Amino acid sequence: MLIGKKPDIFPSEITSREVFDNRREFIKAAGFGLIASAASVAGLLPLDARAAVQRQQKINGIVKTPYGAGEKLTDYEDVTTYNNFYEFGTSKSDPASESRFFKPSPWTVSIEGEVKKPKRIAIEDIFKLAPLEERIYRMRCVEAWSMVIPWVGLPLAQLIKWAEPTGNAKYVEFISAADPQTMPGVRVPVLDWPYVEGLRMDEAMHPLTIMAVGLYGEVLPNQNGAPMRLVVPWKYGFKGAKSIVKIRFTEKMPQTAWMKAGPSEYGFYANVNPTVDHPRWTQASERRIGGGLFSPRIKTQMFNGYADQVGQLYTGMDLRKNY
Repeated sequence: MLIGKKPDIFPSEITSREVFDNRREFIKAAGFGLIASAASVAGLLPLDARAAVQRQQKINGIVKTPYGAGEKLTDYEDVTTYNNFYEFGTSKSDPASESRFFKPSPWTVSIEGEVKKPKRIAIEDIFKLAPLEERIYRMRCVEAWSMVIPWVGLPLAQLIKWAEPTGNAKYVEFISAADPQTMPGVRVPVLDWPYVEGLRMDEAMHPLTIMAVGLYGEVLPNQNGAPMRLVVPWKYGFKGAKSIVKIRFTEKMPQTAWMKAGPSEYGFYANVNPTVDHPRWTQASERRIGGGLFSPRIKTQMFNGYADQVGQLYTGMDLRKNY
């Protein structure tokens, strides 16, 4: 375990989307198309994640919402082939190719801690707590890239109300699956497994916070956090715990996976803030995935553009100290 130690591989050091998108064109232009194909078969080049992506089962009865109306969606292929999911590897293409053997069904989630209803609940029963909604959210990653994704999910507040937290519950902790048999990244101590994330109770109860079970009207793919993941659109992407197996209500702030790995770089709150740079790169601008190699960078918005909805949660807080 690497408690208090920085990981050997940081997000900024991983192959960029532009390189990933253009590597084959470059090879072909150099006259190595046939060699590249042969090398791929021989295992000398990484498996193209796109080959592992399959469309999922449609979800019926989704309630359409006005969230994100008018936003230009990121292509399904980009959303499902360019992912941070270290349980399957540190490369952006690893989750799509390495999650093929992961089984998100059957699935249960343990509700624990400061609640009146501690129990293990089947994922199907969680879905019944509220109608599933489609919400189009802007999503911002700490490495300065972003997407616009039509998530399908239910408000986390509905699950919290059902669990009936006690007066001692100040935070909600989310613990992800960590199965070395089907998650090859867990065999490498890049992080202190299992992956842990958390929210303050008022953040968890906010109407924008959802538990996503799908995207583009379909069941959530493995590489995107199947069968259920956290989505908090005003925070950096690493707050979105995937493949959640435990939800624990606590009195003290949880020690999250990235806080342990790099406490000076990844804070508990992780609110998108263009005025607070990561120690090794700027957060003032971002690039939308899918725009091509020469797509212009755009200005990062405070709270990822959701300041009117969530700014009041942090009144009086020093957002440089509470990064």
